[in-house]
Amino acid sequence: MQTDPIADFITVIRNAVMSRQTEVVVPHSKMREAIASILAREGFVERIEVFDERRRRRRYKHLRVHLRYYDELRNEGPLNHIARVSKPSRRVYTDAAGNQPLRGGVGVRILSTSSGVMTDSDARRKKVGGEVLVEVW
Repeated sequence: MQTDPIADFITVIRNAVMSRQTEVVVPHSKMREAIASILAREGFVERIEVFDERRRRRRYKHLRVHLRYYDELRNEGPLNHIARVSKPSRRVYTDAAGNQPLRGGVGVRILSTSSGVMTDSDARRKKVGGEVLVEVW
């Protein structure tokens, strides 16, 4: 049974980076796609693709995340740390005033707000708060 699909998605990405894989494929959801598109926009991953797979007369949507590395040996990449902050057992929220830059502006927090999933800098600009989903640097 899958209790926290966002944490599973983050763990798949973290394990793939540690094992120097070029891409990961996970089942699609709107939340996973929103988080992955923010990671791509911020430069932590190369690109994302959504594709369909047909199995036994059913169609399944998947999300392919292409990881980014600085050299062809895949020794180092921009993704050094990725962690789930708010969990089902302990929800973490921030308001617009308490939303401070992460690691001097180098890191990114991904928040789920009433205006959709966005980065902490976008939330500060729009003056909204929300649930802190992921921290990345």
